[in-house]
Amino acid sequence: MTKRVVITGLGVLSPIGSGKDRFWEGICSGAVGTGPVRTFDTALFDVHNGGEVKDANALDYISKLDPASIGRSTHLAIAAAKMAERDARLGEGGYEPWRIGVCFGTTMGNSSIIEDNTDLLVTEQRRASHALWSNYPQHTISSAVAEELELEGPSMVVPTACAAGNYAISWGKELIEDGLADAVIVGGSDAMSRACYTTFHRLGAIAPERCQPFDKNRKGMMVGEGAAALILEDYDRAVARGATIYAELLGYGLSCDAHHATAPHPEGLGAVLSMSRALNASGLSPMQISYISAHGTGTKANDATESTAIRRMFGDNADQVPISSIKAMMGHTMGAASAIEAVACALAIRHGVLPPTMNYSEPDPECVVNVVPNAAAQQPVRYALSNSFAFGGNISTIVMGEAVS
Repeated sequence: MTKRVVITGLGVLSPIGSGKDRFWEGICSGAVGTGPVRTFDTALFDVHNGGEVKDANALDYISKLDPASIGRSTHLAIAAAKMAERDARLGEGGYEPWRIGVCFGTTMGNSSIIEDNTDLLVTEQRRASHALWSNYPQHTISSAVAEELELEGPSMVVPTACAAGNYAISWGKELIEDGLADAVIVGGSDAMSRACYTTFHRLGAIAPERCQPFDKNRKGMMVGEGAAALILEDYDRAVARGATIYAELLGYGLSCDAHHATAPHPEGLGAVLSMSRALNASGLSPMQISYISAHGTGTKANDATESTAIRRMFGDNADQVPISSIKAMMGHTMGAASAIEAVACALAIRHGVLPPTMNYSEPDPECVVNVVPNAAAQQPVRYALSNSFAFGGNISTIVMGEAVS
C-alpha cells in the first residue's frame, strides 16, 4: 500500500513576511513587498524594483556553520529549514538522523559568492577565501542544511531553475513512499542576484514598476529572493506523534517540452502534460480542484501560455476554478518560488482562504478570467494545484489537499 505523505511544518522568508504567520498575514492583507532594490546598485539598469527579504536576518538561524564561509542562498535555506523543523516539532518525532532527508531546489545557487569575489577583484585586487569558494557548488545548499540540523539522510539539490522547488517537493515525496526516509525537509532557496537581475533585464522581461499577472496591461516580471521549507512525513507517523497536519501531498507531475531555451511552448504542451500527470497521480479530476496557484510571472508570454494550458486541461471549468499568482506581491523568487507557493497552498487549505492576485485591474481575453483580484477571499479549499515553469521547458506541478482521516 502506498504511503500517504503529509505536510507538518512550514518555514518561509519572503518579501512580504518571514515566518509562516507573518507570511500568511501578508497574503491575507494583500501586502506588496516589491520596491527599490537595495542589495546592489541598479543605476546601470532601466528598471530598479525587485522583491527582497527585509524583516528577517537569516544569519540569526545559523549556529554550527561559519556564516562567512557560505553564500546567502544557503543562509536563507538554513533559516527556512530551521523554521519548518521547529514548526513541525520534528525533534520530538523520534526519527533517527539518518532517516531524515533534505532536498532543496535553486536557480542561481550561491551566485553571491561569485559576485562578491568579483567586487573584491575590482576594488581590492584580491580573491575571496578558499573556504567561501568551496561552498559555491549548488549541492552545498542541501548539505549545509543537513550539517546545520545534524541530519544524515539522503541529500539532494535540484537545479531545474524556477521549477526547482516543486521538483524538490516531489523527490521528497518519493523518498518517503519508497521507504528511504521517514521525514524529508524540502523546499527552495534563491538570494537576490545581480547576475539574475541582469539576465532578465537583457531579456526585457522586468516590469518598470509593478508585477501584474494575467492583467491586460502587464509589463513583465520582477526579480525577487526568498526561501521556503516544508516538512514531509508519513501520515501514520505524523498522526501517531500528534503533529499538526497542514495538508496532504497527493501527487506531482513533471515534464520538459524543450521547446526553447527561454520561451514557453505556445500551446502549453509541457504544462498540460505536467498537470495531467499530477492529477492522475492524485486520483483527481480537473473538476475537483478548488484552487490553482499559477506560475503567473506577469510576462506576456508566460501568462497567455499558462492560460492556454489551463483551458486545455480544465475545459469548461477553466474559467470557474479560482486562480491567483502571489508573484504580484513578492516578485519571482526563482528556485524558491514554487516552494513559497506550496506554503501558501498548504495555508490556503488549512484556513479556507484564496490568496489574491494584486495589481489586477483589466482582464486579458487571452488569459484566464477567474483571477482572485486584489484581496484574499474566504472560500473552502479542498484541493489545490500549483504550477511552476522554468527556462528550458522544465515544468512541475504538485497537488495537495485536506488530510482526511
